[in-house]
Amino acid sequence: MSKPVCAVVGVGPGNGSALARRFAAEGYAVALLARNTAQAAALAQELEGARAYACDVTDAVSVGNAFSRIRAELGDVAVLVYNAGSGVWGSVEQITAEAFEAAWRVNALGALLVGQQVIPAMKAAGAGAIIFIGATASMRGMPMTAAFAPAKAAQRILAESMARSLGPAGIHVALVILDGVVDNPKTRERMPDKSEEFFIKPEEVADNVFWLARQPRSAWSFAVDARPYGEKW
Repeated sequence: MSKPVCAVVGVGPGNGSALARRFAAEGYAVALLARNTAQAAALAQELEGARAYACDVTDAVSVGNAFSRIRAELGDVAVLVYNAGSGVWGSVEQITAEAFEAAWRVNALGALLVGQQVIPAMKAAGAGAIIFIGATASMRGMPMTAAFAPAKAAQRILAESMARSLGPAGIHVALVILDGVVDNPKTRERMPDKSEEFFIKPEEVADNVFWLARQPRSAWSFAVDARPYGEKW
């Protein structure tokens, strides 16, 4: 019997790798998608049944090609985790139009393009999970998030629209709203004075995502907050 397929979009040294490891440990064949596949290819060597795929989520042709290969090599995607996200910090007077559009393309347009690739097979199966890794920036516009917050807000509203549309077809769409700083080499380097408890642990984000992907249909969650216990909110 073939393994169920989980596609993790946005694989780096933090959440993406932790998500891939969690689903692989649970018996999934994992498709690791990233614009630069160096990290994903190395991880694929460690995980049984995993494969790395180059994918620029802002480009419809690149997305289509990546998912065509996934379907041919691994099978239809049963769980999609959208972890791609980027943006610049700056006020409305500081950001450029190019930075604003780039943030929207990665966080919102990419989410749409990738979601459209997996929905048909999930509808045919009457089951599936699509989970977005979001941020509290989607809930409030702070002075320095004039590019990032609108992009994450668009992603959140898209996810909500998808959840309402696809739920009756048996597809669980959910959003994990991260409130805090994710623990990875870059954030550690940038914040060397912060304690261990300050950071969100990628492995624990992955636990939340796996729990959402396996929730029983009678008690689905849409938006789940995830923050360190000491985070002010």
